[in-house]
Amino acid sequence: MPQKPTSVAPHLRRLLELLAAGAPAEDLGAVAAEVRRSGADAQDLAEVEQAIEAALRVQSTLRQHRRREAELTALFDTAGDLASLRDLDAVLRSIVRRARMLLGTDTAYLTLPDEEAGDTYMRVTDGSVSELFQNLRLQLGEGLGGLVAQTARPYASPDYRTDARFHHTDSIDAGVLDEGLVAILGVPLLLGSGTGGHVIGVLFAADRSARAFSPDEVALLCSLADHAAIAIDTAKAMADTRVALAGLAEANAVIREHSAAMQRAEESHDRLTDLVLRGGDVSDVATAVAGLLKGDVAVHDGSGWPLTMVSRDGAALMGGIGEGASTADSAALVAAAESSRAAAHTVFHDGRWVCAVLAGQELLGCLVLYGRPELDGPDRRLFERSSVVTSLLLLLRRSVAETENRVRGDLIADLLTTPDRDPAGLVDRGRRLGIDLNRPHLLLVAETGAAGRERLASAAVQYLFGTVSGSVSAERAGALVLLLPYDGTGPGEAARGAAEQLTQLVGVPVTVAGAGPATGPRAIADAHAESSRCLRALHVLGRDGTGACAAELGFLGVLLGKDHDVDGFVAAALGPLLEYDAQRGTQLVRTLHAYFGCGGSLTLAKEELHVHVNTVVQRLDRIQALLGPDWNSPEQALEIQLALRLHLLSDG
Repeated sequence: MPQKPTSVAPHLRRLLELLAAGAPAEDLGAVAAEVRRSGADAQDLAEVEQAIEAALRVQSTLRQHRRREAELTALFDTAGDLASLRDLDAVLRSIVRRARMLLGTDTAYLTLPDEEAGDTYMRVTDGSVSELFQNLRLQLGEGLGGLVAQTARPYASPDYRTDARFHHTDSIDAGVLDEGLVAILGVPLLLGSGTGGHVIGVLFAADRSARAFSPDEVALLCSLADHAAIAIDTAKAMADTRVALAGLAEANAVIREHSAAMQRAEESHDRLTDLVLRGGDVSDVATAVAGLLKGDVAVHDGSGWPLTMVSRDGAALMGGIGEGASTADSAALVAAAESSRAAAHTVFHDGRWVCAVLAGQELLGCLVLYGRPELDGPDRRLFERSSVVTSLLLLLRRSVAETENRVRGDLIADLLTTPDRDPAGLVDRGRRLGIDLNRPHLLLVAETGAAGRERLASAAVQYLFGTVSGSVSAERAGALVLLLPYDGTGPGEAARGAAEQLTQLVGVPVTVAGAGPATGPRAIADAHAESSRCLRALHVLGRDGTGACAAELGFLGVLLGKDHDVDGFVAAALGPLLEYDAQRGTQLVRTLHAYFGCGGSLTLAKEELHVHVNTVVQRLDRIQALLGPDWNSPEQALEIQLALRLHLLSDG
């Protein structure tokens, strides 16, 4: 196919770009003028003009499609408003506003009959500026609206003032004149169809200049009027229903209230009694109270840390202890629980109800109710009764946990001192105590100062309340050992979580080191040794009151860890440089080694590398971009130099 001359092709491309950008018709027509000015021949000019005509047709078709899309969107939105009908006036205002927007008129309004006054009034207007027009009242049969209501058919007038088809009155004409309206379209709000249908109002769209309304515009306004009729009829039916229901509700209110109170009291008594008799847990109490009081319920320990949380439908809202908790929120709950203890009843604090859980004067924790802004007398007494049951269960749970922990502590002592003497016997003993040593476990070692050492063991028991079954703690060599089933949480993250919670429970900083996951007696004993070394390193580094694992201590982790993961350390320190050199054939690692080997001297490094000093500077800039701005700080530089030496040794 022969190629078009280059003098015309740019204009054709320009035409397509304007069409794609939605430019106005004037910009499309201006392309022909540009072609004439360029000196194109008559044939090229005719072809461009044909292309412009085709573009204008495409533009017109697209405009029609967009308008139709907007109309359908408005109808769908109106149907959605009806489906969620709450306020009739809001729905009618939305319909009138959409009518004005889609038809592009200056104003739109809707009239409804006033059965008591025997006339018609303006219910909703949009775009009106005349107070006289907005307060018009029309007698039946007057004006364009009267004709629409009588005939149940739409009528349009391009010039209302001179249109003799309607019965003009002084009041209507004065209002129309004050509003400045000229062209008016009115369609009926019909209920029913055929001879059984009747008009319940009229929807109008009007302009302040002469205008002829198209059949499509009339049909669109009729569709909106149908929605308005449905909305009005639905609202009326709902109002009648509400009146009837209100009468029935008022007659039965006292009976229902008394019956509900009796039923709730009986149900709560049965549930709480059954919990105590069958040895239920605090989560069972929370579930029962949530169902009875129709709210979310949480049980917190004495430090404000969550033990369990359930929704009103009984679903657990937290996967484990402390999930979603914060130090500030825990402190606020403890303060609220203290207020509840002092007042001897439930208190409302920060959008939730809090009731202290007491054993004598000891604060074991608190019961918290969410989602109930109001709590009447019967429900409040039920909530406070539930705290008594909760205190009994917490006391029992703590006593059982302390007893079991002492027995399990003997197992931990044998496991850490003589893991190889009878591994099968240790596994069997653990299984009888609910600890499966053949499953992966995390090993945490916790330590605190003399001020909190006596409280650490009991705090550990309290901390383990919220963990999965099979957790155990035991004292060893002045520190506390915690063995937890592995649930996917890394040892460093577990150590930090334990340090935070134990610090809150003890009241002084608690340092925790973690290792694992480890499976079997020997691996668990090795994990304990690694955790102990890591704990000593944390003290040396001045990181008391924190938690970590050996892998998070940089090159110290390589020295402290059981597996001495040299490759992992090198990858963590030099990984971006090694990958960059491998992909691009550069020598960033060699440059860095020369830079450190020359004591940080650029001049000596460039002689060592046999390159220009600017090349060394550029390579160091790239190294900084890959390793971060602190790559040359003393601490990081030490790790990088050690990683460089280990990398060279491994290559050798």
